[in-house]
Amino acid sequence: AAALLTGCVSTQVRTARDATGAPVAVSGRVVLVEPDIELYEVLAGGAQEPRRAWTDTARALYPRMARATLEARGLEVVPEFRLPTAADDPLRQLYLLNQAVSISILQYSRAGTSPNAGLRNKHGRFDWTLGPGVSALREATGADYALFTYIRDSYTSGGRAAMRVIGFLLLGGDIGGGYQVGLASLVDLRTGQVVWHNLLFDQAGDLRDPAGARETADDLLRGLNAQRGAQP
Repeated sequence: AAALLTGCVSTQVRTARDATGAPVAVSGRVVLVEPDIELYEVLAGGAQEPRRAWTDTARALYPRMARATLEARGLEVVPEFRLPTAADDPLRQLYLLNQAVSISILQYSRAGTSPNAGLRNKHGRFDWTLGPGVSALREATGADYALFTYIRDSYTSGGRAAMRVIGFLLLGGDIGGGYQVGLASLVDLRTGQVVWHNLLFDQAGDLRDPAGARETADDLLRGLNAQRGAQP
């Protein structure tokens, strides 16, 4: 039962490269765009129920830990940018555009395939952009890069934990419990280029306390470091 209820973490990091094949240099100021975070509890029957208190805690902890992680890796971080509430605001639309691009990256950048399998125009390169509209976010924040973050986290209730054990014993398989999924992308606000992207899957992540939030930030921001070199 103990082995059943423990999990593992996996990431899928993609990094844009310059003409020489080296990772695109990242140096400058980074703004952490208001993260999209929701936390749930997995009930005995498998339904996920939102937990507002958990979500509020995670929304307070994660930006702080992400900032500490980025600064420890040599990046300068400006104050977090809170998204406008109006659905038709251009900056909120830019955030939604980034989500659509991230979905495309996941669709065409699967583990074990070339970075952009199936897209002939990209010639096997990690080559994605949000377009020139990102300049509005640069003007609003004074940053050179924007870090977009999406996290959904769920936690197994006591009833669900018992059902998982019963399922394992009677059915010979795991019926599933809580898990953490995160997406993060770094966008150059001068060009619109997505210079780094990561998908995180963790069966044991926990955003409800500082230690867990720090671990999530470290895992989700894996491979994102300040690099010396010419700017794109």
